[in-house]
Amino acid sequence: MKKGEVFVIVDALVVDNVPDRLVFLLRSNGINVNYSPGIHREEIIKVLNNYDILVFRSRLKIDKEIIDSSNKLRYLARFGVGLDNVDIEYAMKKGIKIINAPNAPSKSVAQLIISMIFILERKLYNIIDMVKNGEWPKGKIIGNEIDGKTLGIIGFGRIGRATARYAYLLGMKILANDIIDVSEEVQKYEGKQVSLDYLLKNSDIISLSVPLTSLTYHMINYETISLIKNNAILINTGRGEVIDTKALLENIDKFKGIGLDVLEQEPPKDEMFRRLIKNDKVIVTSHIGSETYEAMDRLTEEFAANILKEVWNK
Repeated sequence: MKKGEVFVIVDALVVDNVPDRLVFLLRSNGINVNYSPGIHREEIIKVLNNYDILVFRSRLKIDKEIIDSSNKLRYLARFGVGLDNVDIEYAMKKGIKIINAPNAPSKSVAQLIISMIFILERKLYNIIDMVKNGEWPKGKIIGNEIDGKTLGIIGFGRIGRATARYAYLLGMKILANDIIDVSEEVQKYEGKQVSLDYLLKNSDIISLSVPLTSLTYHMINYETISLIKNNAILINTGRGEVIDTKALLENIDKFKGIGLDVLEQEPPKDEMFRRLIKNDKVIVTSHIGSETYEAMDRLTEEFAANILKEVWNK
């Protein structure tokens, strides 16, 4: 690849499973790709000094040890949205740029949130399970409609806004909480930006769409759960650590239903998480928010474009 009058060789190490098209797009645009999904952390540390770009997902903690293992590394490229597994501050101090693809999964995650609302309000998971086990529970389980319900969205970024759009079209009322002023965006859906306390006290359904930070860690805890109205629904598609699982489990009778696409421990192994998953009020999916064919296609295109823009100024 020619950049100006100088031939530049750029090497990338891909350490997690990514679509074949991503590898094709990078290679066809002059980047040498070593595709090694599942490579162990120790091996990454041994070989990283040979690469300009490290492409990864959420499996590894990209910390000081990994960053310091290479003098050549110029880009940390997260195939996805969340960067909570990256020591961003230290990477920036080292002059390393962070690349991700924040736009692609928004629709898919928002649609999962809306799906969970329907499932929990109509108790579809209970009914489907009973029918599969030979029962016919007609008239035994009565659900609720969602229009007219108040949806409180904590974190009004791309996913929160996509969720609000769908919910508004379904006749729901919108409350939003964010650390920045999003009042104009919320007003597009006839909603309003409110304090966290107000949202928790006045929402029939609460959806968490925040990244994991020092401010959001265990933001749903014993104190904040006490503010939530009885018989509310809680949904989390952000990061598992946003909810204090112990506090949630001990107050589970307060809720009509709980939908979780993320857990504090993934995959769940400890008894506390098994108890949570088995509870009749809870549905858990395996961190699948962005796992649709359409989102993967958008993610691949956006991510490759962002890498090429940084490397070749394309």
